Amino acid sequence: MKFALFSLMMNLPNAVTGEALTTQQKFHNILEQAKLAERLGFDAYGIGERHGAPFLSSSPPVVLTAIAAATTRIRLLTTVTVLSILDPVRVAEDYATLDQLSGGRLEMIIGKGNDPRHYPLFGISEEEQWDSLDERYHLLKQLWSEENVTWQGTYRPPLEGVTTWPRPLQQSIPIWHGSASSTVSTELAAKYGEPLFTSNSFHPQAKYKALIDHYRERLDYYGHDPQQAVIGSGAGSLYLADTGEEAIRRYKPYYEAFHATAAAQHNQSPFTDLEDNIARGPVLIGSPEQVIEKILDYHAAYGHQVLSISVDGLTHSEQLEQVEHFAKEVAPVLRRELPSSVWNEPPVLTQHSSFLSSNATDSWPTAISPIFQV
Repeated sequence: MKFALFSLMMNLPNAVTGEALTTQQKFHNILEQAKLAERLGFDAYGIGERHGAPFLSSSPPVVLTAIAAATTRIRLLTTVTVLSILDPVRVAEDYATLDQLSGGRLEMIIGKGNDPRHYPLFGISEEEQWDSLDERYHLLKQLWSEENVTWQGTYRPPLEGVTTWPRPLQQSIPIWHGSASSTVSTELAAKYGEPLFTSNSFHPQAKYKALIDHYRERLDYYGHDPQQAVIGSGAGSLYLADTGEEAIRRYKPYYEAFHATAAAQHNQSPFTDLEDNIARGPVLIGSPEQVIEKILDYHAAYGHQVLSISVDGLTHSEQLEQVEHFAKEVAPVLRRELPSSVWNEPPVLTQHSSFLSSNATDSWPTAISPIFQV
């Protein structure tokens, strides 16, 4: 199994200490998280897109470009890019720039988003979200794969002979499809034989398994081998301690504070409390042995090759503690028990640039980035 550290950059006062970070401090915290993830051997770092307080993640390509400058190896993911509200021309330009500057380390997870507040900001209704996502997705793929694009649709002005610039560094930037609530996303992913990333955040396993099963069924329908499906999964929150009781005691204030927010209430999670979520839901709270057992159980249901975790909301010292515990006590067991072929090849590498961090080598050989085909 491969591992990613994700953040939505939610900036609320700490539920235990009451400490409040300034916006600049939170951005610095995210950069430190990403550098730590790379040092500890994580395979990817991801920023999710949200628009409006308390989230600071309205501009993932900007944040990921800063992370690219501070790292040399770790893959950079969007979790997700809310393509249903964005101009594909602007997306093609911004993310191709990031792909170039990062040395071909970009992978994009697209979706319609998980916060209805963004629809009026960008001029579409919530009822249009799926049609909008479908149209913009097809245009984005066309802009990255073709030159002199002529196109006409509903959600932006027509294009006549347009070639976006710069072109991506990778031959094909990998696109994953975020899946949380509807078979529309699993259908789209299956049609094009592209990877699926289940959010696995707010509901029992059965809800997300049904969507993954639909994805595999439709892969077969469209002529792709479902046995070669590429699937990633979120995991909710992470908190490790020597015993399950200690982990619950230490994490419960964070859980209760987060589930009181409007963002959490929007998802209508059915769990009554933290203990119920641990028993029936996706959160990874407990001893390393308990967390490993839970991940293995979810893998038996999902068959996923990539797992994302988050330490959002914790104090700085707890973030370091939790990421290190996971990397040293959980990840090695899962890498051994659940081998994954995803990301076995290095990203595209570039010649040294002054943009890159001082830790980069002076010369990088050329390689071909994996193109996900299932």
